[in-house]
Amino acid sequence: MTFPVIETNRLVLRRVTNEDAKDVLKYLSDEDVMKYYGLDPFQSIDDALEEISWYQSIQDNSTGIRWGITLKDQDRVIGSCGFHNSVSQHYRTEIGFELSKDQWGKGIALEAVGAIINYGFEQMNFQRIEALIEPPNLPSQKLVENLGFEREGLLRSYEFTRGKFDDLYMYSILKQK
Repeated sequence: MTFPVIETNRLVLRRVTNEDAKDVLKYLSDEDVMKYYGLDPFQSIDDALEEISWYQSIQDNSTGIRWGITLKDQDRVIGSCGFHNSVSQHYRTEIGFELSKDQWGKGIALEAVGAIINYGFEQMNFQRIEALIEPPNLPSQKLVENLGFEREGLLRSYEFTRGKFDDLYMYSILKQK
């Protein structure tokens, strides 16, 4: 299968390769970027290569797909977004995204996530896309709400990450109501 490249006004969303490991390490080693990611900040290029390997494995297993976010005028990966925990028989998936801190506040995540939502509904035939977001992560809540997601409820102690149990808000957007 050819990896689907998605272009928007300012962005190219493409496959992340091992050649992108330095860029991935740069933003995933930032404590602020990783605050709600569920992992400790990355320490080495091997951490980044392991993350890239995970992106490939979810695609190989048909449980997701992850795009690297690049600006059109430069081919440097500044974040990623995609789907994981896809359940094909139920036409549903979860969305995830992160962006380099130096790109925050520019509408890049909104543009990228909006593009993959459209792709997920139109090309991957999802009926439901979910976003699980920690209650203190207000920027991500605002982003998904701006894209039309609705908060459905609170999942108490839903994940155990970084040595603690995390509550998560369940958000979703539906292809058709």
